[in-house]
Amino acid sequence: MTKAERTRQFIIEQAAPLFMKKGVAGTAMSDIMEATKLAKGSLYVHFENKEELSYAVVDYNLGLFGKKMSEGSNKQPTAKGKILLLLKILGDPLNTPLEGGCPMLNFGTEADDTNPVILEKVSQFITGRKQHITDLVEKGIKDGEFKNTWDAKDFSIKMLALLEGGILLCRVANNNDAMKAIVRMLKKEINEQGI
Repeated sequence: MTKAERTRQFIIEQAAPLFMKKGVAGTAMSDIMEATKLAKGSLYVHFENKEELSYAVVDYNLGLFGKKMSEGSNKQPTAKGKILLLLKILGDPLNTPLEGGCPMLNFGTEADDTNPVILEKVSQFITGRKQHITDLVEKGIKDGEFKNTWDAKDFSIKMLALLEGGILLCRVANNNDAMKAIVRMLKKEINEQGI
């Protein structure tokens, strides 16, 4: 990495939690200047404007979130183990894998009426997560872990929607009660579909 690339990456990494907590609209360049200890001119050398920086930050946060959701999955030999690991990783909305919550929820909610570029980035990420869950269920069916009548696509939508909704409910209520119920329901279905 060149010095310029390292500085650009540093700016993204320092701005990432700010955008997660304050949102794209609520994060000012002065917030980023304070976090990075860089002058405004230095920021504009690396990013034409806040909008360009926000795109890079959304990509970074979604990528990091995806990486954290996959951590440890290679240690799980079964599809069921990988699905249960996802439930564990996302099962504590007050202590999410990324500081500030879930980037799908945070950026998707903010961008749905305001920013088609960010909305598309989040949409693609969600599509990838749904496909990942679908693939896991289908692998489990193929490997004889799950009944062949289980609809993998429907379950992936249900699981992702329940987890994301649970994150919202828990963060608003400042407790994990809703997510505990959601995880319990999802585990019940996973176990019922087992062979």
